[in-house]
Amino acid sequence: MKEAGVTLLELLITISIVMILASAAMPLSKMITKRTHEIELRQELRRVRTAIDQFKVDWNREGDNLTGPLCSKNKLTCKEVSGTSGYPKSVDVLLKVELTGDQATVTGKSIWRYLRKIPVDPMTGKADWRWRCYSDPPDTESWCGEDVYDLSSSSKELASDGTKFKDW
Repeated sequence: MKEAGVTLLELLITISIVMILASAAMPLSKMITKRTHEIELRQELRRVRTAIDQFKVDWNREGDNLTGPLCSKNKLTCKEVSGTSGYPKSVDVLLKVELTGDQATVTGKSIWRYLRKIPVDPMTGKADWRWRCYSDPPDTESWCGEDVYDLSSSSKELASDGTKFKDW
């Protein structure tokens, strides 16, 4: 009578094959995760930069010359929320701008929001972005605090293409 079953040798060979396949899949899995975070980073950078650019269009000013449509109708608010370059004075301004002039009564809209919240940097897992002022050089390590012109990741890692995340 012949018994059906698996020999120890067959079991060891099967386990070895599974381990080889799993070891090949691990680096691929890590690369896919990193690429996903890189795509998320590009999306968040684009979203915040678009909000900054839209703020600049609405609240633009060049020194005391108020040129943006919301800025010219809300002079007091404009000087509170936008720097002399026309960019937002702080990150919080992108979250909420309360109108004080005629525009609030005309449109019935008294609060403008450019972002719902400050996004999380996918590379660090925190909202710890590196901010840059309009007057700062592109490779600056510190934010002047006068306005918000741009942002970059605070991650020290390298991207899949060999560039630094902070340079994106």
